[in-house]
Amino acid sequence: MSKVYITDTILRDAHQSLLATRMRTEDMLPVCDKLDAIGFWSLEMWGGATFDACIRFLKEDPWERLRQLREALPNTRLQMLLRGQNLLGYRHYSDDVVRAFVACAAKNGIDVFRIFDALNDVRNLQVSIEAVKKANKHAQGAISYTISPVHSTAQYVEMAVTLQKMGCDSIAIKDMAGLLTPSATAELVKALVDALDVPVHLHSHATAGLASMCQLKAIENGCRHIDTAISSLSGGTSHPPTESMVAALRDTEYDSKLDLSALQDIGFYFHEIRKKYHQFESEFTGLDTRVQNNQVPGGMISNLSNQLKEQGALEHMNAVLEEIPRVRADLGYPPLVTPTSQIVGTQALLNVLSESRYQTITNEVKLYLQGKYGKPPAKVNTNVRRQAIGNESVITCRPADLLTPEMARLRSDIGEIAESDEDVLTYAMFPDIGQEFLEQRRDGTLEPEALEPPPGGSQDYCVAATEFNVSLHGETYHIKVTGTGHKMQEKRAFYINVDGTPEEVMVESLDAVFTNGGTDAPQTSDSKGSSRLKATAPGHVTTSMPGIIVEVLVVEGDQVSAGDPILVTEAMKMETEVQAPIAGTIKAVHVQKGDSVNPDEALVEIE
Repeated sequence: MSKVYITDTILRDAHQSLLATRMRTEDMLPVCDKLDAIGFWSLEMWGGATFDACIRFLKEDPWERLRQLREALPNTRLQMLLRGQNLLGYRHYSDDVVRAFVACAAKNGIDVFRIFDALNDVRNLQVSIEAVKKANKHAQGAISYTISPVHSTAQYVEMAVTLQKMGCDSIAIKDMAGLLTPSATAELVKALVDALDVPVHLHSHATAGLASMCQLKAIENGCRHIDTAISSLSGGTSHPPTESMVAALRDTEYDSKLDLSALQDIGFYFHEIRKKYHQFESEFTGLDTRVQNNQVPGGMISNLSNQLKEQGALEHMNAVLEEIPRVRADLGYPPLVTPTSQIVGTQALLNVLSESRYQTITNEVKLYLQGKYGKPPAKVNTNVRRQAIGNESVITCRPADLLTPEMARLRSDIGEIAESDEDVLTYAMFPDIGQEFLEQRRDGTLEPEALEPPPGGSQDYCVAATEFNVSLHGETYHIKVTGTGHKMQEKRAFYINVDGTPEEVMVESLDAVFTNGGTDAPQTSDSKGSSRLKATAPGHVTTSMPGIIVEVLVVEGDQVSAGDPILVTEAMKMETEVQAPIAGTIKAVHVQKGDSVNPDEALVEIE
């Protein structure tokens, strides 16, 4: 059998890589009948950052998205990406949560589960594979491909054979950063095809401009399943274009038999849809061979640049990309894929923004160095480990073996606002934003971030809502910007709510009004120009980078020693303990859970 089968990523990884995962279900459904008629082997449409983006930004129920797409695509396999024991979150979950999640995903419409572990630790894939097989669905074991002094073709083949023995129905090479070269692809695919009885799939990002060539070499060496993206959301940090690969294989022994004209019609549809999300386009999504050095995957580049932009720190992007390989080496060369890409990337950013490397270490790095994500591929930097966890012991068992069942506690914690097991699992994946989403759904207050139309669009349109506080003559007013006129108008209307009352304001000289790091957004009381005390004294507790307060660990009057944890902040989805710079008494606490904070602010005062 020589026919090549195609999995298209247009409904998930393509827009995750290029548009920060912002495509809404309403823009997917109108074209589903055409997608369903193509004859793809599968459509990858769920998992990864989709769950997070749905509840955090789009205010959509990700389970409802799955059900709607299942109904709209009755003839096509639906595929998801599953992070093994991490599922869709950033920690390991107990086995009962893993089993419950897989069962619910299968019940709601997932046919193919691509299961991977960020460290290629097969122990972390065991329960997911068993759960998928129990649900009578397709279990695809994925190799997280990377390059390092400790990774080799022989090692990948050994892992693939193990996954096949564990019950996997196919094996995928997951080249999330686009590191494969044509020659390396030929060698690896041939070795896998020779060693396995199950099909080999190739998933590669086009960041370095090599993915199409790699796919052809893979096909020539026995691979019969490739991942592509409809052309209007292909290339760069996304994938090779579907139409191009179909055309390249047409009238050969590998002909996919897909209708090129029908695919082109779908491409025109998404060409227009992409314009709707132009505000999320990243300047780092084009061809970039630097990925061969920094190994940052496509989805991470898009989201990292977007997060840095939101925090006014985009100028540090290149320095962070240079620091990432150094952090990766310190941590034993983990492949850069969620969650390790986020763990390494956030630590690299902290290292760049801090006075010295590892001055601030995220909680996730500490857990990683304790062995709670699994076994690192190589020996870690002992000095960094000692700095992070001191003399604490490192676990050697499967991390989930240390976890007790969680589903009963999760149901109790979230209470009546969870109407189903799916809701409980949403809360389990992302406790804070999951609970907020469920509460807003209950209260009927779900409000997705607004979209800017493309340049030259309507004169009146909404922008992403911005909220801030204004103090005037001793009174504080809560302002929410809900819409604005066109940027090029001489006088520009801003539609706002003042303490819940709608108002319209006409503004001139916008450059003088909006100075937030060059972006077109007002200053907030929790941003530059914050009303908080500026950090000037040794006892002023600060954070290394902009973020959100997750937990306040002290109250006024507490006695603390230097190095004691004072606060927990979250930035770029990673949590960091903020420690006391000196010993003393807590004089004042200026923050509470949920506050936005910046590095120059005194968050807590120690006397």
